[in-house]
Amino acid sequence: MNLHPLSQAFVLHFGEMGSRWGINRTVGQIYAALYVSREALTADDLVDRLGVSRSNVSMGLKELQSWRLARLEHRPGDRREFFSAPEDVWQIFKTLAEERQRREVDPTLSMLRDALLETAASPEDAYAQERMRRMHELIEQITDWFAEIRKLSPETLQSLMSLGGKVVKLLELKERVLGGRRAPDALAANERDQGDA
Repeated sequence: MNLHPLSQAFVLHFGEMGSRWGINRTVGQIYAALYVSREALTADDLVDRLGVSRSNVSMGLKELQSWRLARLEHRPGDRREFFSAPEDVWQIFKTLAEERQRREVDPTLSMLRDALLETAASPEDAYAQERMRRMHELIEQITDWFAEIRKLSPETLQSLMSLGGKVVKLLELKERVLGGRRAPDALAANERDQGDA
């Protein structure tokens, strides 16, 4: 590899992680090299920096473009194609999640919907169908939640995530209140906890 040590460590790590995320090592390395590069890179730049074949780089760039993780740029007076990674990490996260949903979650939801429309022919099928119904409900609920999250601006998303443990405490309080404890007792307990902190 023809990279500075820090960039090389990042690129190598992304290559290793790529296989765990369902992409090959070279695609992970190409993405990482684009992400840490100050300027857009050509396929030849990537061949030189990564030490992989031109055909691997071409295929990797096509895959990254299909995931919307590599942008193609043309420059006036230059016939070469330049590639860059999106700048905004929140947009990258949203793009990855949308693509994973489209490729993995949506087909599963479709299969589950079809299975739930079938008439169960045996007690075993009825049991399996009930388990599938629960899975369908959970996946659909998560999908609906994610659709709402995608509408938020990066700033709002960051604010939401920074709430972290505060949201958990609020939900725990709600659970205690709705779980049979009288609201004043729950509120008093929470005030005592806050006073002790």
